[in-house]
Amino acid sequence: MSEAYRLATVEGDGGSRVVVERKGLAVPLTALLEPDDLARLGGAPKDLMPLLEEWPHWSARLAERMAGKADRFGDAAIPADTLSFLPPIALPRKLICIGANYHDHIAEMPIPIVPTYPYSFLMSPSTTLRGSGAAVEKPSMTRMMDWEAELAVVIGLRCRDVPEESALTVVAGYTNFNDLSARDWIASRPPIGVDWVQHKNFDGFGPIGPYFEPAEFTGDPQALPVRLSVNGVTKQDSSTAQMVFGVAAVIAHLSRIMTLEPGDIIATGTPAGVGHGRQPPEYLQPGDEVRMEIGNLGELVTPIV
Repeated sequence: MSEAYRLATVEGDGGSRVVVERKGLAVPLTALLEPDDLARLGGAPKDLMPLLEEWPHWSARLAERMAGKADRFGDAAIPADTLSFLPPIALPRKLICIGANYHDHIAEMPIPIVPTYPYSFLMSPSTTLRGSGAAVEKPSMTRMMDWEAELAVVIGLRCRDVPEESALTVVAGYTNFNDLSARDWIASRPPIGVDWVQHKNFDGFGPIGPYFEPAEFTGDPQALPVRLSVNGVTKQDSSTAQMVFGVAAVIAHLSRIMTLEPGDIIATGTPAGVGHGRQPPEYLQPGDEVRMEIGNLGELVTPIV
């Protein structure tokens, strides 16, 4: 295995750029690449999508560059905690979310029902995604804005009908995702069913990042700690081991419905500790700050305004 690193998309030089982070220090991706690499990418990438389009190639290439240019993480490196983060992928083709996928979360909800297959819905990536540190406005239409810490899977190979036993081979890596929710449309229990657009698709309801960690460094995706706090108070403290359907099972299921493509993001559900499941219920208000972290994916910070 090559030396561990993480990737991020950040603001800088009048636009966005990709950086490589190692041990708390970051360097521009371009500092590790050769002219032939940049030519293949069509220039300096603005986010991770150009890398994910050919992830097997770039995963191997980055391992070589990290080994050959380790000196770049010296005095010229940037302290990672000074970066201004953007979503790792600006516009994924698909943003798919899995609901009711943690045993401990199902048990805390008002109507606990264990699904018999991965229950999924879509979010609008162009308007929901926000980087770490970016504020999210509480919608005027909701009184019940909630938090949900989730492990997000980033697909690295175009695939269809993937067997569960080999499904992890199509994963490029992982990132944090806070699947913000407007619980009003669950609490009212409309006869026609939950309005998933109003429940999940308000602007900014998809904080993501700060880092993308290649799958080879993440290890078992079903053995990661999941933690979330609001204003410094721990609300969620669980493990991906609580998933009803693991990452491999989710990918196998979704790939039977649709072709999965490089850069697609799959949020895999949240554990116990959401506001709607607490007694009494708790919801986010302007002035709150949400912090979440899964494994070694960094801390995703979301101020509510």
